[in-house]
Amino acid sequence: MKVEFSTIRIPEISPDRRNPALAAVLERLYASCGNRARLDKDPLALVVPFQEIRDREVAGLVCSMLAFGSVELILGACKKALKPLGSQPAERLLSMSDAELQTAYGDFQYRFCFPQDMVNFMLAIRNALRRHGSLNALFLSGRDAGTQEKLQGQTGFLLAASAFVRVLKEMAGPFRKNLLPDPADGSACKRLFLYFRWMVRQDAVDPGGWEGVSPAELLVPLDTHMLSFCRGPLGFLEPLNTARQSAVSPSLRDAVLVTAYFRLYAPDDPVKYDFALTRLGIDPRDGDLPLSQLLQDSPAVCPD
Repeated sequence: MKVEFSTIRIPEISPDRRNPALAAVLERLYASCGNRARLDKDPLALVVPFQEIRDREVAGLVCSMLAFGSVELILGACKKALKPLGSQPAERLLSMSDAELQTAYGDFQYRFCFPQDMVNFMLAIRNALRRHGSLNALFLSGRDAGTQEKLQGQTGFLLAASAFVRVLKEMAGPFRKNLLPDPADGSACKRLFLYFRWMVRQDAVDPGGWEGVSPAELLVPLDTHMLSFCRGPLGFLEPLNTARQSAVSPSLRDAVLVTAYFRLYAPDDPVKYDFALTRLGIDPRDGDLPLSQLLQDSPAVCPD
């Protein structure tokens, strides 16, 4: 069943729910963990070296879509996927024929991403670049479905995100649905929203570069670690009480709710703390403390 985005309302969360202790911890985590010294175990590390935005957006889409599994396996898969594209992924991809893409990716397999999935995925990106000029332009074209008033904010972002996925899937042969999930299907779309974070935000970690999209529109990527924090010490989602509940994947509505809570702490940039917070689970280092303890024992310490 498709989700009608206009029915997913931004929850009205009282400003009184803002926790000053949590605000302080989030800012300290952002200041100490939100830097590229903590990037080496993140696929974004393979994206930021590209200086041209078209190269970053291609490399970023490939790496974000492969960001499932253990860190080491993800990095290995991303490196293998980027290798045929060399130092200028966009130009190289644009120049590749169907046969060349089949040769380059015909033996690529990473977990549920099989060779023909990857071939068709790369064909879709290439064809989107040929038609729209850039992936940024493809995303912005999804805003043209109605009036500006109707397409502002969260609903406009979700419509554009859904159109982005739908158009890419129309650009080539089929590839696995969960490789590039559509928000209209109601899932939390963690890897898709991660990609948009990389492309839209610009700070010490996220390279940004896309135009026409505001960080205020982004939704939080609900990976395993962020989900655990939101159901645990942050208290943004109801905790799960049974093993059966734990097996249920987060939904788009969960992502919208979590994002609304983070807006209490960063109204214009609700995804601001995503990278810093998830370091505590993805890349814990000596001296890192559990989030629950950080909330009790300020100041937060997250060494480089």
